[in-house]
Amino acid sequence: LSTLHLKDEKTKPDANGAVVKADDNVEKTEDEEKEDRAAQSLLNKLIRSNLVDTTNQVEVLQRDPTSPLYSVKSFEELRLKPQLLQGVYAMGFNRPSKIQENALPMMLAEPPQNLIAQSQSGTGKTAAFVLAMLSRVEPGNKYPQCLCLSPTYELALQTGKVIEQMGNFYPELKLAYAVRGNKLERGQKISEQIVIGTPGTVLDWCSKLKFIDPKKIKVFVLDEADVMIATQGHQDQSIRIQRMLPRDCQMLLFSATFEDSVWKFAQKVVPDPNIIKLKREEETLDTIKQYYVLCSNRDEKFRALCNIYGAITIAQAMIFCHTRKTAGWLAAELSREGHQVALLSGEMMVEQRAAVIERFREGKEKVLVTTNVCARGIDVEQVSVVINFDLPVDKDGNPDNETYLHRIGRTGRFGKRGLAINMVDSKHSMNILNRIQEHFNKKINKLDTDDLDEIEKINN
Repeated sequence: LSTLHLKDEKTKPDANGAVVKADDNVEKTEDEEKEDRAAQSLLNKLIRSNLVDTTNQVEVLQRDPTSPLYSVKSFEELRLKPQLLQGVYAMGFNRPSKIQENALPMMLAEPPQNLIAQSQSGTGKTAAFVLAMLSRVEPGNKYPQCLCLSPTYELALQTGKVIEQMGNFYPELKLAYAVRGNKLERGQKISEQIVIGTPGTVLDWCSKLKFIDPKKIKVFVLDEADVMIATQGHQDQSIRIQRMLPRDCQMLLFSATFEDSVWKFAQKVVPDPNIIKLKREEETLDTIKQYYVLCSNRDEKFRALCNIYGAITIAQAMIFCHTRKTAGWLAAELSREGHQVALLSGEMMVEQRAAVIERFREGKEKVLVTTNVCARGIDVEQVSVVINFDLPVDKDGNPDNETYLHRIGRTGRFGKRGLAINMVDSKHSMNILNRIQEHFNKKINKLDTDDLDEIEKINN
């Protein structure tokens, strides 16, 4: 599968592909750093080497409840073109994931059906919609037939890689990237059957520049809808593109979350949809022992951390800070004391973050100091201790219970026992901790010297 080759961009493109320079000196609060969702999504793609084996239940709401609901347990049942089946197996997919079992029969049905699907990173959704696009293409027709919108340049390239891998045995299929920097001659028509790009550039290619005839598009995919609507302008551009497409065009929309704003957007873009939702597993604190340590200032917190350190480095630990500045300071101080620590922070490029997480996964560093960039979606099986150097609060200074759950949920995973230690350095932070206890109805005990022996037992 050949592609239009892009210039290697060393600088960091923003949501529309424009180059921006990160300002390293800007001090971000954790609320602002609830991470650029696109970066988090890309990070999850880069650090996942295989599909998440989720036990989540799939809920399917059919447009026509009377039609039989098919789900498949093997790719053969889908009667794919042989070269596509070969591509699927070459990618290492042996059997469909939970979301694929239900989504693929709907996406490949005749006549085509529209779909809104919720699934988090790692559940196989990209492979599912790529398979749907590749199945619908008429390779003999040399014009765009499938259009996929991604929120950013980098996410478009990631999806493009999946298309290239899956179409590896289908050389007649060609792929074009509608992203800024991909300059075509005015009046040129595109012969590639699949176009993937960001909303602004795709809209230009369809309307102003007329590179694409939208009336010939058979499949329209809108990926990462929750990331898409977090970016100014993307929502309107996506709706304008959708309105140019023929009535019988198949519309497929995917989102990791389904808050109201995403739901309203999805309903504008996808008429008469089937809906697939993944019921979220409840994260539980039952396997996690929680403690707090009383200190009077930041330096005292650091000394307390060093005392606990000997007990925690037997296994792997994550230490969460409120700001990048504190995280940088703490990592430097721990290194100065001779400890092996890694720092994960928001100003790093996504690829750098992925490399840090990989080293931590491999146990090259035992302790990871980070801000909330890392609180979601990163499963490192060996983590058995989480330390809140700063307690999580929202922008108004109230306890951020959801973030607390996500942070300490990095430990005690996969049925193992875990440990969370909270550093308290003022009456205000004690009050935050008490409110967190009340919210989860779980007692958090003061950490005593005897408990350190207990910690060593947990880690061993």
